[in-house]
Amino acid sequence: MSPADAPSPPQAPPPTRTADRVHRWTATALLAIMGVELVIVVLNGQWMTAFLVAVIMGITLAPILLRAQLPVHIPPEFQVLAIAFVFASLFLGEVRSFYERLWWWDIALHAGSGLLLGLLGFLLVYALNENERVDLHMRPRFVALFAFCFALAAGALWEVFEFGMDRFFGTRMQKPMLGDPSGLTDTMWDLIVDALGALVISSLGWWHMHMKRRSFIEAWIQRFVDGNPRLFPR
Repeated sequence: MSPADAPSPPQAPPPTRTADRVHRWTATALLAIMGVELVIVVLNGQWMTAFLVAVIMGITLAPILLRAQLPVHIPPEFQVLAIAFVFASLFLGEVRSFYERLWWWDIALHAGSGLLLGLLGFLLVYALNENERVDLHMRPRFVALFAFCFALAAGALWEVFEFGMDRFFGTRMQKPMLGDPSGLTDTMWDLIVDALGALVISSLGWWHMHMKRRSFIEAWIQRFVDGNPRLFPR
């Protein structure tokens, strides 16, 4: 068989049209909102806020601009949730002061981060578990445990980051609560909510693997597998 007749390696399928359009429209809308905000704060001479908005815009654009360089294909559904979370936590939370305006904003975002990080941890260990080139075979309960611990560890690192920013740069990332100006209560509630979100997603992942029940996790896993044929050879 000549090289020209040899079968070509499998290529990652394009994302579903609906998911791809939603991702593109969401990113465009959020970038437009932040672009208007950037112009306003620059005209008002609020340089620190302008820098923060520019950084958030860069974080939002990075997965789109660097898509070809990423070692794995990330499903557009997950990208939509990620950029929406960055927008809600950094732009609305810090720039537009939603943390002060809405008492439940921080709780809702930490619950969301627990879900996202738990899903990310589940996908990572699932990829290793199903890859024939990696000698790793974990039972469903250990995959779920890894996803839970991964999300909780990431949440703990974020709390360390908040503490360091407040201590060395005078920010107010740790939100003092009534009766506890030190921010310790806020930190503990953040970790508790992170753990609850991670518990939900890891339980759903375990249910999917152990009971073979259909869920949105199954669809996301299948798209992750189909989009990364290099990691999951047929």
